[in-house]
Amino acid sequence: MMTETVDVLVIGAGVVGLAVARALALTGREVVCVERDEAFGTETSSRNSEVIHAGIYYRPGGLRAQLCVRGKTLLYEYCRAHGVAHAQCEKLIVAIGADEVARLAHLKATAEQNGVFDLSIISGFEAGRLEPGVRCDAAIHSPSSGVIDSHGLMLALLGDFEAGGGALALTSSVVGGRSSGDLFEIDIGGAEPTTLAAKLVVNCAGLYADKVARMIGGLDSAKVPAQRPAKGVYFAYSGRAPFSRLIYPLSAADSQGIHYTRDLGGQARLGPDISWDAPLGDYSVDEARRGDFARAARRYWPDLESERLHPGYAGQRPKTTGPGEEGDFLILGPAEHGTPGYIGLYGIESPGLTASLAIGEFVAEIAARGRG
Repeated sequence: MMTETVDVLVIGAGVVGLAVARALALTGREVVCVERDEAFGTETSSRNSEVIHAGIYYRPGGLRAQLCVRGKTLLYEYCRAHGVAHAQCEKLIVAIGADEVARLAHLKATAEQNGVFDLSIISGFEAGRLEPGVRCDAAIHSPSSGVIDSHGLMLALLGDFEAGGGALALTSSVVGGRSSGDLFEIDIGGAEPTTLAAKLVVNCAGLYADKVARMIGGLDSAKVPAQRPAKGVYFAYSGRAPFSRLIYPLSAADSQGIHYTRDLGGQARLGPDISWDAPLGDYSVDEARRGDFARAARRYWPDLESERLHPGYAGQRPKTTGPGEEGDFLILGPAEHGTPGYIGLYGIESPGLTASLAIGEFVAEIAARGRG
């Protein structure tokens, strides 16, 4: 088996892996990104709502909050500069009943602690004027929420990465590795197995990040967070999208509830729900769940026609917490795990797409502080 030496190895070519690889390449480093699948971004990055989040929900001071708010600004600027299709279509977070209405002020205060100052609380009548067909007692209006073509974004990131001298290797799965002095040696499988020796390894393997880390000898496995996949199912709504804005119920700690989104082509959908018992890699959609989705959405969309709902797709989120618990991004460099030359990204679930450019920026800063 051949051994080649590179400066930086990024594992995983989802939207976060590509953003990290791009950020590191733009600092002048030689970067190789390896991806186990036949194309980039085929898992979490292509199985989500494609929403640009404002940064409303997340615990103030946490990485999800910081990197979402920063990432949103970077993402809109990037889309405009690179011609990535997107729409700043706004969002309504609806409240039904006195208890939910009372929660809106707390949610708005949380958002303001996160640096989101453009929210307003509006009446149910005002929400209905913005989106006829929506029924609620009050709502938060978020003008900076939007939707994006995630594949177009990844193509642009890949173009920047390759223009900066980076190289993407597909069908190249990590099968093992070890720390070897000042280098990591990472064994790559596939049609032509090889070993890559790298000064810096950045693990952006998404759902498999904890498993990849435990393949690499020399890393303290006790400092590798265990990830748990949380499955979410989407149902598509046939016909013309009924609302131009995104419509969300109030969220729980581990989920933003079954919400209404639409893509740039006008396809409406509901979801995702959350399931904690699906095995890793299960992307099946049970058509029998149609009634559950319709009942959940009718709280704010009473005229929903359930016969227009049909199975869409499913995705999985890499959670480092359990049911009912709020998680955070875990980006662990040498200061956290004590191993020079390794940065691990765990629990990069929503809003990872929104935060991707800020995550790349953050990882590049860690790498600059501890450059090998």
